[in-house]
Parts: sequence; structure tokens; C-alpha cells
Amino acid sequence: MSEVFLCSICNVDNGGCKEDCAYCTQSLKYDTGVQIYREKSYEDILKEAEIFYKAGALGFCLVTSGRSLTPRKTEYIGKAAKMIKDAGYNFHLIACCGSADKESLRELKNSGVDSYNHNLETSQVFFPNICTTHTWEERYQTCENAASVGLMLCVGGILGIGESWEDRVEFYKAVNSLDPFTSNINFYMPHDALPIKKGIMQRAEALECIKLARSHLPNTRLMMAGGREAVFGAEQKDIFEAGINAIVIGGYLNAKGGEIERDKEMLSSYDLHIATACH
Repeated sequence: MSEVFLCSICNVDNGGCKEDCAYCTQSLKYDTGVQIYREKSYEDILKEAEIFYKAGALGFCLVTSGRSLTPRKTEYIGKAAKMIKDAGYNFHLIACCGSADKESLRELKNSGVDSYNHNLETSQVFFPNICTTHTWEERYQTCENAASVGLMLCVGGILGIGESWEDRVEFYKAVNSLDPFTSNINFYMPHDALPIKKGIMQRAEALECIKLARSHLPNTRLMMAGGREAVFGAEQKDIFEAGINAIVIGGYLNAKGGEIERDKEMLSSYDLHIATACH
């Protein structure tokens, strides 16, 4: 029986971002109406950790809004990570806090963070079409910084934002060069306020994207994240046949996901086992 790794997201710091990423509802450049808040309480973080731990999630990702991992964010995320581990929640802890230098990333690792998630998003050539306030090269450098201090890498991107198939190939070549532990796949979800005017990707094309990712990342945990429910609906067996072996449960940053128990029942119906250890 094949195993599927369950990952969860804890959105600890939301909205109000000064970057202009054209696919992101958290950007101040676009009137998307998302809630803006800073530094979710440690008590609430631990409550979420307990819910996901009991649900069988192995991954727990602490996500902040904004361009970079600042000293304040480093201290805040580090303290949260230590509290989660001290509480006995033996997660594979992930931090997703933007671009970062080696010193800050080393602090997170020493606090109990296991992996750093920083997405390349798309190909180096196409990236300027979706963001002008920072560079693709900055993103790549952050991934190299994280790996250099001993953090595992989660590196993925977003598909269906106007990129060509060649862009997708080049994107996955770049992801492969970083040798990530996990690569997350997100499919673009349209929003009236965002400048990208693309619809939800068709199922057949999305499956080909998954197969492309798997062909370039044969030994990487391939995680289906944002857009899973919108693109594939209730019947998702084919995404696992195409190469997915991890999913995000319980929702995304500013979008609801499916019911956790329904997802678990779905996996069981496909004769897929929920992973109980990182390996």
C-alpha cells in the first residue's frame, strides 16, 4: 500500500504584503479583501498544531506574509517552533517566511525548524511577468542559503499563470537543481482583483503538469497544495497515479480546503496509507 504524507498550514501572519506578486491575494497592490493580521498568538498556534497532529498530519508549516524573514519574525517563528516541539507534537516543522540570510535560517534550525519552504514559483525567464518588486534570483539564493545551514528544502511553484510549457520545463529543471525534500504544486485560483486573468486549469492539463513534475523530480516528495479541490473535485485518484505522494489538508492561506476526515476517507478508498513517519 502506498503512503501519502499529510501536511498542514498555520497562517500566522497574513496580508499587507508590499510585494506585487500578480497571483497573490496577500499583496497590498490589489484590493482582494483578505484579512490583515500580525503574529497569531502562541496559544492559537498550539491549538492548530494539536488539531492537525491528531488528524495525522506529519508536516506543519508556519507561514508569514511579506518579502523577508526579519529579525522579529525569526524570533517569533523560532519561539513558536520550540513551543510546538516542547508540547510533544513531533511534526516535521516547516517555516515559510520569505527571503532569508544564512544567519536567520540557522537560528530557525536551532529552534526546531526542520525544513524551509521558499518557492521559485515559475521559470527564471517568466518570473518578471508576475513580480517586479524582487527577483527570481533572490528566491533561488534563499533556497541555497537554507540548504547550506542544514535545513531540508520545500521548493515549488504555481502553475496556470500564463507561463508556457517550455517555462514549466525550465522551472522544474531549476527545482531539480536544488534537490528539495519536497516540491509543492499549486494551481492558480482566479480572483477578480488580481491582474492575472486566467481561469481554473483543466483537469487533463493539470495532470500533465503533475507528470512533468514527477519526471524531473523522481525522488522528491511531490505535494499537491493549492487548487487541489477546485481543479480535481471529489474524485482525485488520478493525481496519485500521476505522482503525487503528499497533500495539504485543512485549507490554505486564504482559501478553504476540503474536510480533513473526508480527505482521509478518500485516501483510504484508493487503498492509500497515511504516512506515519518522515523518511
